[in-house]
Amino acid sequence: MELDSKYKPKCEGVVKVTFSEEVKQELARLIDLDECCQRAELAALIRLNGCVEGSRGGQWGLSVTTQNPATARVIFKLFRAVFGVQAEIFVRRKARLRKNNVYLVWCQGEVPQLLRQVGLLEAGNEFGHGVANWVVQQRCCRRAYLRGAFLAAGAINHPKKVSYHMEIATTYADQAEVLCKLLRREQLTPKVVKRKEDYVVYLKEGDQIALFLNVIGAHTALLYFEDARIRKDVRNRVNRLVNAETANLGKTVEAAMRQIEAIKLLVARQELEKLSPGLRQMAELRLNHPEASLQELGELADPPLSKSAVNHRLRKLVRLANEVRDSNPDRHRDN
Repeated sequence: MELDSKYKPKCEGVVKVTFSEEVKQELARLIDLDECCQRAELAALIRLNGCVEGSRGGQWGLSVTTQNPATARVIFKLFRAVFGVQAEIFVRRKARLRKNNVYLVWCQGEVPQLLRQVGLLEAGNEFGHGVANWVVQQRCCRRAYLRGAFLAAGAINHPKKVSYHMEIATTYADQAEVLCKLLRREQLTPKVVKRKEDYVVYLKEGDQIALFLNVIGAHTALLYFEDARIRKDVRNRVNRLVNAETANLGKTVEAAMRQIEAIKLLVARQELEKLSPGLRQMAELRLNHPEASLQELGELADPPLSKSAVNHRLRKLVRLANEVRDSNPDRHRDN
């Protein structure tokens, strides 16, 4: 299947593309022509990954850092579209752990004015941790903000893994609360957990993650996610049925062996002849058909019996055998 091959982790040398990276690559290809949505998406990228820095020339600049090249391309385009400035991209290589590239998108200008354009600078030039309501007032802008947040700091488990999980990490509790409010307005039920120095907004249910992918516009990823989820659900359902059938079969075999042992004891103690014709018939049927189910034994009986009637007679035979065994335990051990 084309979707399956697209989102299967690729192994070329030591490079592995995760499902999160594939989703971000799809989002990076989206072209949003509405200026309000561009502003909202850039606001989220700056809010979660941005930093105000000074340059060597004494001017202040605005930078946004990411480890994903697709996200860096989005930031670069939005700096020009929203701010009308020419940004620069610097690539650094991490010295520790995975040693992957870090992309820093930088632009110079009147930083307070730039931040006010995306609703991140509050009255009195205070750089808060929220976002202005007018930036996310419309539904399309809210979705663009969530798309930018996922591009900046989002991650999602591959749908073929055991558990479903999508998260967006942020440094401040206020930012996490903004994300939760926006997600709730899209009929989602996010939760927040503190992980080391970050606040992580996450979704756990498959339905919730599928809805989130639809909200941020990752429709190809959504189709793959739903396909993988259906396959996993079917496989899990089949496994549960097989396990249940196996457990039931084990119980049936165990019960049949216990019944046969009881009947043989009654035969050895010459107690079978003292039973009613119905019980004798059932004892003979069980001895002759040790693997038969209760329904099959009922069909072999003359006249035919229901499952409950067969079960009643077999339980009575076991009870009689226990009474005989208890009345003379020494004889039973000798046999």
